[in-house]
Amino acid sequence: MINIGIIGCGYWGPNLIRNYTQLPNCNMLMCCDSDEKKLNRMNTLFPGIQTTNDINQIITSPEIDAVGIATPVFTHYDLAKEALLHEKHVFVEKPLCHSSDACLELIRLAEKKGKVLMVGHTFEYTAAVNKIKKIVESGELGEILYIASVRLNLGLFQPDINVIWDLAPHDISIITYLLGEHPTSVNGQGKAHYRKDIEDVATITLNFSNGTIAFIHSSWLDPNKVRTTTIVGSKKMLVYNDTEPQEKIKIYDKGVDAPPYYDTFAEFQFSYRYGDIHIPRIEDYEPLRRECSHFLECIEENQTPRTNGYSGLRVVSVLEAANESLKKKGQAVPIRYAKLLRKAA
Repeated sequence: MINIGIIGCGYWGPNLIRNYTQLPNCNMLMCCDSDEKKLNRMNTLFPGIQTTNDINQIITSPEIDAVGIATPVFTHYDLAKEALLHEKHVFVEKPLCHSSDACLELIRLAEKKGKVLMVGHTFEYTAAVNKIKKIVESGELGEILYIASVRLNLGLFQPDINVIWDLAPHDISIITYLLGEHPTSVNGQGKAHYRKDIEDVATITLNFSNGTIAFIHSSWLDPNKVRTTTIVGSKKMLVYNDTEPQEKIKIYDKGVDAPPYYDTFAEFQFSYRYGDIHIPRIEDYEPLRRECSHFLECIEENQTPRTNGYSGLRVVSVLEAANESLKKKGQAVPIRYAKLLRKAA
């Protein structure tokens, strides 16, 4: 049995507690929050769990093997570092840290201590995204021309990070996971309407060395909750709608063909293909349960998590460059990930 403690019982922490409580190879020992009302709620929902408002009781406890962190992003580095220094395995909600350099420090520390460091990129554990990855890798869609991700809703406004840092980590992790590639540069544009210097609507463009381009639109200011990713290939097109309860993936046998040759401009005509729509069957399970179970398995079997520290570093390096591009009015900014890898070696 792996004893685990969760720091943060706000928006996402209770979901982690629920899943770890229900997993057979885990003992959900303790949770921590500065708000007594949240701790009382945890006691009501999960009778028997120990609660505390003292973080050190979790981090220094010799009984606790692993720590889950679901707190604001600017607290992640300090909490994760202390937990690793006290010989704990660490699970951190996205994004891993507030900077690439901080991510790199945690990666090195985890490797030095021989501990598992895992990031909560939950969508990489969903049945739909893994089905899409198999479809992309099979070549059914052809060459991937571009990807467009849209993640919109009304709220929740964050007091310390902008909408890119809040919502775009999901789309960045999905896109890089599906393509198996990391972007080389990013353009970002956005606007802060309600809090100074905290953008509530933004669009970023990811540029890949193989010519693929990806667009991510994030907003806290939309009347509808939208969670869609469109993948346009040279053969077929795919739409992933995460808000659909059943038919999350649709493959469209649609496309554009250019004539192989022509003698005059008048003879040049595109051919548009309108074929069938295919809805593949996907397995139904809770992604967070799969993610939490994977964390425990990696601890038990001394494995590297799918979303390890380097996965977190990839996403944070894009977020940093996107933020810099926002300040430069959309100018393309190189992503430091490759340099950081060389630095880590």
